[in-house]
Formats: sequence, C-alpha cells, structure tokens
Amino acid sequence: MTTIVNVVVGLIALLHVYILVLEMFLWDKPRGLRAFGQTLEAARASKVLAANQGLYNGFLAAGLFWGLSLGAAGTAVKVFFLACVLVAGVFGAVTANRKILFFQAVPAAIGLALVILA
Repeated sequence: MTTIVNVVVGLIALLHVYILVLEMFLWDKPRGLRAFGQTLEAARASKVLAANQGLYNGFLAAGLFWGLSLGAAGTAVKVFFLACVLVAGVFGAVTANRKILFFQAVPAAIGLALVILA
C-alpha cells in the first residue's frame, strides 16, 4: 500500500512541476495558450502573474518531494502539502476555472485520503 500511496503523491508532485513549466515558461507559447484558454494578448499582459503562480506550484511540488524523501517520517509533510494543493485547487476552481477542481483538487483529495489511511 505504501508504494501505491507514494506513487500517487509523486504523480501529484510531477503534475505541479508540469504546471510550473506551463505557467513560468510556456504561458505565452502555443502550449500554454491552449492549456489555459488564453489569447496571446491576455497571456502577455498576465505573464508576470502567471510566473508567480508557477513558482508557488513549484513549492507545492518541492514539498511533496520532500515528504517522499523522508520515508515514513514524511507523512505529516505529505499531509500538509497535499492539503495545500487541495485548498489551492478548490480556490482555483471557484475563482478561475472549474477544470482545476478535476486536475488539481480531486487528485490531491485522493492522495490525502491515501496518505491518511495508509
């Protein structure tokens, strides 16, 4: 069970690395425009804000990787960062785009439940 839990947590961390790349480096490129449904003009106007969001997603990923690196002692760290991802996902779904609920909050909720139950 521990291996499955750690794989799920690792996948959530990798998802946030991907979001970091989209927001920090690809925001105004074709891939970023498609991912976030932006026009080039809107993306250029919000590029600095998106890069800031990307950095925060990187911190979430780093925290999850940190929790994984601690082994059994990392449970509390994983719980904290998965809860942060869950809150960020719910907030993003309410304020920005409902798809965020399914791409960020639901995986975090599943990961959090697995970590707590393991």
